[in-house]
Amino acid sequence: MKVTLLLLLISFACAQDTSLDTKAAPVPHQQISKTCFGCICEAASGCDTQSGCVGDVCGPFRITWGYWSDSGKPTLNGESADAQGAWTRCVNDPFCAADAVQGYMDRFAQDCNGDGVINCDDYARIHYLGGYGCSGPLPLKYDNAYKTCMAHFNH
Repeated sequence: MKVTLLLLLISFACAQDTSLDTKAAPVPHQQISKTCFGCICEAASGCDTQSGCVGDVCGPFRITWGYWSDSGKPTLNGESADAQGAWTRCVNDPFCAADAVQGYMDRFAQDCNGDGVINCDDYARIHYLGGYGCSGPLPLKYDNAYKTCMAHFNH
């Protein structure tokens, strides 16, 4: 699985300072685990780090401009978020894209499935369905890929 490579990349990134300058106060929750990042990536694109942009979604996490904007607009190497192409450069880079996913979850973390905890199952739903519709149904392909990955890596 390509997720193994991404888990290694993200484990390095998680050791770095990945704080974002967001305007909204963060919702209390846990940081996303490396396994969770990897399995969301696997469900989104098969963790294809070479996928580029297809229509209005880009990178291995399949992120839109709106998602990136809501995440706090992280960028590569301190680049201005207003720079032409800053969002696509970020979301096509696995480290920066992971920052965007974390920023989005910081903003929209909630218990989507009603089990009383906010965890990766909720983050996977928020990632695909958005911060305002995460209790809806997930497409079978995405849901199966996510659950298979979690069963494999989350012993």
